[in-house]
Amino acid sequence: MRTLDPSVSAVISLHPCGPSLLATMGLVTGLFAFLYHLPQIYKWLLKPYYVVSFLMTVAFLVVRKAPGLCEHLASDREDGNSCDFDWREVEILMFLSAIVMMKNRRAITLEQHIGNLFMFSKVANAILFFRLDIRLGILYLALCVAFVMTCKPPLYMGPEYIKYFSDKTIDEELQRDSRVTWIVEFYANWSSDCQSFAPIFANLSLKYNCAGLRFGKVDIGRYGEVSQRYKVSTSPLSKQLPSLLLFQGGREVMRRPMVDNKGRAVSWTFNEENIIREFNLNEVFQKSKKLNKKQNSSPTEEGSDELQQECQEVEEPTESKKDQ
Repeated sequence: MRTLDPSVSAVISLHPCGPSLLATMGLVTGLFAFLYHLPQIYKWLLKPYYVVSFLMTVAFLVVRKAPGLCEHLASDREDGNSCDFDWREVEILMFLSAIVMMKNRRAITLEQHIGNLFMFSKVANAILFFRLDIRLGILYLALCVAFVMTCKPPLYMGPEYIKYFSDKTIDEELQRDSRVTWIVEFYANWSSDCQSFAPIFANLSLKYNCAGLRFGKVDIGRYGEVSQRYKVSTSPLSKQLPSLLLFQGGREVMRRPMVDNKGRAVSWTFNEENIIREFNLNEVFQKSKKLNKKQNSSPTEEGSDELQQECQEVEEPTESKKDQ
């Protein structure tokens, strides 16, 4: 983005309306940026999962403020106004805000931020409805259960260079070429952490994928044998989802998060910086390029031409497709 010339900024600052003009320019720039990305935002937010989650998030607010309905609700306010929040409800909402802010300090993606907001808002709504009327609380809780059972978060379907394994293909692919380094994500579709991590892993695959450095995924929620074979637990209590495993020569070299003696994952933040640093992606990528140059000068093994071409020319990323 271009910045203003210093002399122009000085003139604007001396002008009586200078500060307000700068503020207006900032708002206009933000507005245009929002409008530019509006189709993508609509496409993302108008999915059934987010629409229903939003409606359930504001359910208590609507009930408490709806004319013709709020007059019949109980209230602890001294003025008897049942169409406004009483002190206890305000306290619960403030506590909810504090919890969401604390949880979002470790959130990385927009999906994680919104997911935390929706999850804790539903908990607060359930408490508020039970406090207001036990019948409304039971009804809201039943709606939450039905929502969880029928409406799943949308899966990431953006561009990526990722090979999806099945229980029958993972061993064969990892051992096919000892020169290839694999970074494999073990995930489960029902895990919100795995769903939030999907765009980060996809972005890494777009940056670092090469013939000598490949990215893969396997759904161990679907293939239980793979979970046992590679010792990655799907139990929510173990907190091992997602797990990233680095394979070289068909053998596991390292994994994150690490697992303690009790089978619980050691706390580790799945962001792009941590993964690049812990897995030495820059170094591994450079080695892959050197390997390609050596093969280019003296190709002696069968299939080396294909490896060279793949590292030199990578096709345009396509939409995510699970090749299982």
